[in-house]
Amino acid sequence: MRKTIILFCLLFISIQSEAQTDVFNALLKTYVSKEGNVDYKGLRKNRALLDLYLKHLEKTVPGKKWSATKAKSFWINAYNAYTIKLILDSYPLKKITDIKRKGRNAWKIPFAVIGKKTYSLDYIEHKILRRWHDDPRIHVAINAASKSGPRFANYAFTSKNIELKLEALMKEFINDTTKNKISSGKIEVSKMFEWYQEDFTIKHSLVDYVNKYSDIQVNDGAEVVYMQYNWDLNGK
Repeated sequence: MRKTIILFCLLFISIQSEAQTDVFNALLKTYVSKEGNVDYKGLRKNRALLDLYLKHLEKTVPGKKWSATKAKSFWINAYNAYTIKLILDSYPLKKITDIKRKGRNAWKIPFAVIGKKTYSLDYIEHKILRRWHDDPRIHVAINAASKSGPRFANYAFTSKNIELKLEALMKEFINDTTKNKISSGKIEVSKMFEWYQEDFTIKHSLVDYVNKYSDIQVNDGAEVVYMQYNWDLNGK
């Protein structure tokens, strides 16, 4: 079945160059479960779709006139694709935090080639996605490669789907009781909300932000506790 999907995508891409995002989408549908667990072993044995998409990224120069939704979806997909590559290149692996190259951790290694420029995952996240797009929802879209991170979506983002998908992912994450425990008087939330607190509280309090998506409404002044983070790989 997987070979059929890959052969179809290779044929399709040779006909229609603008369908590159469909290639990445097919990869995610095939190797990422609905729960967000990645079949890194399977991907390592068959990297055709990933390599094809990465070659597309290497040749693509992000346009200055791109819409915000197009740029945001492009950079999120790029971040996720290169995170997968980094893990596959270091596999077998227990945690992404175990990756070290020349004294740099996984996020600071300059290896992601986009439009003939080389970036680190940190640069894409902090200098492009956080700086230019000013949207805290990006944190539930990029692949944290960890058990405690938001569910890694098994689809690619596009300018057409990104707004609806980001809203759905944030709502799902906040109401996931394995990642956040919400009650009216106390919230135990992911470390993500502490690490990127300025993103979530730039306009409102953290409680206000949580209330925007939570099925349980939280009282003003509720106690906020940050949960322990599990860096174990989000693999199957």
